[in-house]
Amino acid sequence: MFMAMMKKKGDRLVFAYYVTGHGFGHATRVVEVVRHLIVAGHDVHVVTAAPDFVFTSEIQSPRLFIRKVLLDCGAVQADALTVDPLASLEMYSKTAVLPRASILATEAEWLKSIEADLVVSDVVPVVCQAAANAGISSVCVSNFSWDFIYAEYVMAAGYDHRSIVWQIAQDYSHCKFLIRLPGYCPMPAFRDVIDVPLVVRRLHKSRAEVRKELGIADGVKLVIFNFGGQPAGWNLKKEYLPAGWLCLVCGASENQELPPNFRKLAKDAYTPDVIAASDCMLGKIGYGTFSEALAYKLPFVFVRRDYFNEEPFLRNMLEYYQGGIEMIRRDFLTGRWIPYLERAISLKPCYQGGSNGGEVAACILQDTAVGKHYASDKFSGARRLQDAIVLGYQLQRAVGKDICIPYWYSLAANELSLHTALPTIETTKTTSITEVCTEDFEILHGDIRGLSDTASFLKSLARLDASYDSGKNTKCQMRERVAAAALFNWEEEIFVARAPGRLDVMGGIADYSGSLVLQMPIREACHVAVQKNDPSKQKLWKHVQARQHIDGQGPKPILQIVSFGSELSNRGPTFDMDLSDFLQGEQPISYKKAKEYFAQDPAQKWAAYVAGTILVLMRELGVRFENSISIVVSSAVPEGKGVSSSAAVEVASMSAIAASHGLNIAPRDLALLCQKVENHIVGAPCGVMDQMASVCGEANKLLAMVCQPAEVLGLVEIPSHIQFWGIDSGIRHSVGGADYGSVRIGTFLGRKMIKSMASEISSYSLANGNSDRQVCAMNSDEMEKDGRELLEVEASLDYLCNLSPHRYEAVYAKKLPEYITGEAFMEKYVDHEDSVTVIDQKRNYAVRASTRHPVYENFRVKAFKALLSATTSDEQLYALGELMYQCHYSYSACGLGSDGTDRLVKLVQEMQHSKSYRSGNGSLYGAKITGGGSGGTVCVIGSNCLRSSQQLLEIQQRYKDATGFMPFIFEGSSPGAAKFGYLKIRRRSPANPI
Repeated sequence: MFMAMMKKKGDRLVFAYYVTGHGFGHATRVVEVVRHLIVAGHDVHVVTAAPDFVFTSEIQSPRLFIRKVLLDCGAVQADALTVDPLASLEMYSKTAVLPRASILATEAEWLKSIEADLVVSDVVPVVCQAAANAGISSVCVSNFSWDFIYAEYVMAAGYDHRSIVWQIAQDYSHCKFLIRLPGYCPMPAFRDVIDVPLVVRRLHKSRAEVRKELGIADGVKLVIFNFGGQPAGWNLKKEYLPAGWLCLVCGASENQELPPNFRKLAKDAYTPDVIAASDCMLGKIGYGTFSEALAYKLPFVFVRRDYFNEEPFLRNMLEYYQGGIEMIRRDFLTGRWIPYLERAISLKPCYQGGSNGGEVAACILQDTAVGKHYASDKFSGARRLQDAIVLGYQLQRAVGKDICIPYWYSLAANELSLHTALPTIETTKTTSITEVCTEDFEILHGDIRGLSDTASFLKSLARLDASYDSGKNTKCQMRERVAAAALFNWEEEIFVARAPGRLDVMGGIADYSGSLVLQMPIREACHVAVQKNDPSKQKLWKHVQARQHIDGQGPKPILQIVSFGSELSNRGPTFDMDLSDFLQGEQPISYKKAKEYFAQDPAQKWAAYVAGTILVLMRELGVRFENSISIVVSSAVPEGKGVSSSAAVEVASMSAIAASHGLNIAPRDLALLCQKVENHIVGAPCGVMDQMASVCGEANKLLAMVCQPAEVLGLVEIPSHIQFWGIDSGIRHSVGGADYGSVRIGTFLGRKMIKSMASEISSYSLANGNSDRQVCAMNSDEMEKDGRELLEVEASLDYLCNLSPHRYEAVYAKKLPEYITGEAFMEKYVDHEDSVTVIDQKRNYAVRASTRHPVYENFRVKAFKALLSATTSDEQLYALGELMYQCHYSYSACGLGSDGTDRLVKLVQEMQHSKSYRSGNGSLYGAKITGGGSGGTVCVIGSNCLRSSQQLLEIQQRYKDATGFMPFIFEGSSPGAAKFGYLKIRRRSPANPI
């Protein structure tokens, strides 16, 4: 077929085919496309850093030319399962950014020298620009693009390298179109796409031939161990495999000793043949393993990688066709393989799609090279917008709405029924929300308080019961819901708690310096359902059953957690552990050991927010957990938006666990306990403001609290003519990020310096008498008794916010350094007196700006609180808005601003200062970045009127036009966890309805 499509007999085209430096998977799929091009009589120059044998073992032709050049580096891996985000960005910068001008000149000249008809890239960004410079068309062939992958690295490693993402996207925009492979990620940088079937290497031998050559009997179950040739450091043992199984290990080192049921696979073995001859595969998901497992209907037991955004899209397609099972990394490393392998061989993979993508892609490339115009059957503009939306939700880890993504991904996402992580409950005039809930559950304690999200959560739980009872685990059903359906004993009591996120109106990062803060609980909340059971009656997942069977100790307390929505952020949807893992002898383990425990598997690190509450209750309150615990977490508070998603999870989890175990914890104490989870187990150096707002807040009121450490002053009524909104910038915020932590350290360095200065001034004044006018440029009046007492207070300053702005300016501001290195500080002051952060001696910390911010912020918040009760006027709103603007720019001075939040604040200002405002039609008065800064959400203040909503929608559209990201608007409020209380529910029997 392919030969028949030649432009004319004897025509010879020249292709330059660039291959990314990341792994062998790209090179092996390129082989298939190149092979078909060469069969058609064309010359192909492959530009790659991969070994020659990858290509020459399949293609022996004088028309194949290999040029060894590395133009990108892909992802830098510490091992087969761990990517180093910062190292990846730094390596890409060295490989493709710093020498960019030279690369562009060299590649353009080389392309002209070989008279290339078409440049093909899989999926090297810079060559698209080089081809454009040489006047040659380019086409990309891939299932993902590096701007998508690196965007997550920028969020994880800091924003210093974010220009890389924009440069890569700009490079890709020069290519003619994308040949898109199945299992694709969103790739909005490409102007158009053409979809092709799987690109899969052909088989050379039959299953019987391969097994005969390897000496494997028909009755032996064969698993291929395929981790990209990086098994070093894994101690493989005989007991890892079921009896009668044999494991073929790819990439084993020559000196590695293996048990008798493990065998090294020769380095020159043709992997597709071995895969097709196996009964299942154990490895990590990459395009090569994914495509060959699908095409040859091989069950695939995979271990999740962290920091590789390609994986969830491949994984979902693999699971949709019933071809994949995830093995928890902890079970993989400890050798608990048997239940996963035995379950794998019961799968019936059902992929029926094509696997001739190499041939189809070669046809398209040939036609493009001779000038044929390929137009996809999609509307390019709409398709790119759809991809951009998916990219935004995927990267920012927000709960998705109705977004258009590949059908198999759409099915999985829709199974969650998530806008706020839950299905929508519709009620009629004659049916209340409470009645809808009581149809499914008997409410033994508590009240849903008319909250539709709580009703939706209960409905979601009821559907789990129906799913479990029916036994219908359809192929489009999300794993998290399948796991959750088998979690609860439905005839037993279940405890439900709810905790909202919060909008930081004023106070923000000054909380850890003891500031007054004003916080509003938002409408979006986290729900947690908890059930405790005697270990002998606890329902267990199969791999947990197998673990207990192997341990041979009988039933013991187990913790099992399911997190709804985890698949949208490449987290493991389930977590389990023996509760005895929290004990060392009879005593709870240290927080340090717990932090290390949860850090073992990055895909399950999220569980620290939930399970960590159990350890805190053990350590701080002496609680002993002798029963098994089952937990379902469903949060509608979007992550990385600066609205306290983590605090909502912690508070809801601890509230539900406490209720289920009969613990009566005061609201303030609950918040402080949850802060310990975040500080000591998760490792995020946050203040207590977030947890207090989530626990103690009330709907449509501001919680006023002095964070010393958590003293609630009361609830501040929001005047009826004022309203607050949050606008998401689309830039992911992280309290655990380097910027937040370094500013906090800078603040504590400043406090320590101020205390030291105050002590020195006080000591010097006593030694020299009050009349010495040379003491620190102070006059004698300041050296009177009151002045000395003030210095003594400042010498023992517990909270920086107890220092007034005028004292800061008069005595200390000019003496504080702008910056100081950690090493220089420690040489003079030894310690910064902050138990939740560690000074990096090599780092340069901003001291003056970080110290100044909380001193002035505390004053601004006090003024803001007073103004809220002032007489209603435009001047009142103007003053409130001005205080928010000052706060915003103070964040920026600390280094905690971001392009997105600055743009939103500027849009509010432009709206405020427009002609319509001056003519009396304006209604927005101020805005500020919130929470920990460096992205996230902007808080806006305005009049409570229709005009404000219209102006916000206009800002939303203008932001989208400028950035491509449609910001979410947070509007509305809801009660905190203490006000909500808890629900105790029991499933109604179908035979015993209301």
